[in-house]
Amino acid sequence: MNNFNFSVPQTKIGGKSDVFLLEDPKDRKRYFSYKAGQEIEKIREFLRHGSFMAFLLGPKNSGKGTYSKLFAEAVGSERIRHISVGDIVRGVHMSMDSESGKNKLFSFLEANYRGPLSISDAVDSLLGRNASALLPTEFILALLKKEIKEAEGKAIFVDGFPRNLDQISYSLYFRTLMGYEDNPDFFVFIDVPENIIIERIKNRVVCPKCHVPRSLRLLKTKEVVYDAEEKKFYLICDNPVCGGPRMVEKEGDSLGIEVIRDRVEMDKKVIETLINMHGIPKIYLRNSVPVSFAKESVDDYEITPAYSYEFDTKNNRVAVSTSPWVINDDEGVPSYSLLPAPIVVSLIRQVVSVLNL
Repeated sequence: MNNFNFSVPQTKIGGKSDVFLLEDPKDRKRYFSYKAGQEIEKIREFLRHGSFMAFLLGPKNSGKGTYSKLFAEAVGSERIRHISVGDIVRGVHMSMDSESGKNKLFSFLEANYRGPLSISDAVDSLLGRNASALLPTEFILALLKKEIKEAEGKAIFVDGFPRNLDQISYSLYFRTLMGYEDNPDFFVFIDVPENIIIERIKNRVVCPKCHVPRSLRLLKTKEVVYDAEEKKFYLICDNPVCGGPRMVEKEGDSLGIEVIRDRVEMDKKVIETLINMHGIPKIYLRNSVPVSFAKESVDDYEITPAYSYEFDTKNNRVAVSTSPWVINDDEGVPSYSLLPAPIVVSLIRQVVSVLNL
């Protein structure tokens, strides 16, 4: 994808800069204000009276959920909604656990779903109870419509749609289908070297409440604890709403990228097709910076470090050390991966541009 407009991010500001601890929510707030304060105010002003619909398009584990949630953190979560098709599927599972939830879901689908399968058959397909029935895109659209309706006019980041080539035509007319004819829409393409995705999968942990992903090795939270009984280190979610739960591994992540190889290849085909489409604004986010360009493009604290931990028994605390993490990008160029915050700065700036603010 580097043949397109995935230029090296330019987040460095001339002159002496403060050093921000990007794993700390308070420091991130200061960082976003410093790096993109004017752009953030423009977006906030726009969202007082308008909204937008953005499609997040990148390989699995490319950071789509993290970027949209940090965008909301920077701009204001009361006007932003991240809608993940994966979360919608999990929501259907939860709805089926109670009679009232099931009745509410079926009532909405009866009023909004039109497709080749009955509602019962489509739900069975979604839940994996009927492997022979192919889940129709119309059913996913109905579920997305439900989530959008509940968003009550917020700006929306759609994560996980389109997921295959057959859904591309739907995505091009998605705004009209969902009744958002007057609100701008745009694509957000995310370019991440496969080596980064591999490491993210192998080391990923998520909050059991807000589902925000982090990495014990590459993207820690502010607080790290050591469980002496299990002899393991854990990250503590730093979202104040969650109350500080331990972050946990996702089932299957230890097996790496090959488990999802077919999905990764399909993601690439969808992105390559959509990136050539005309008539819709596009945003390009690049996660890697060649080592030779890093000094002039980004600040050192924006580069992803590799973390290691030791438990200091004398002081009863976790000691954290870091070292530069260098990976080869998909062209074999030694590169740094960026932390999510500078990618979000690039996203904020480009949103201002595509909205003509």
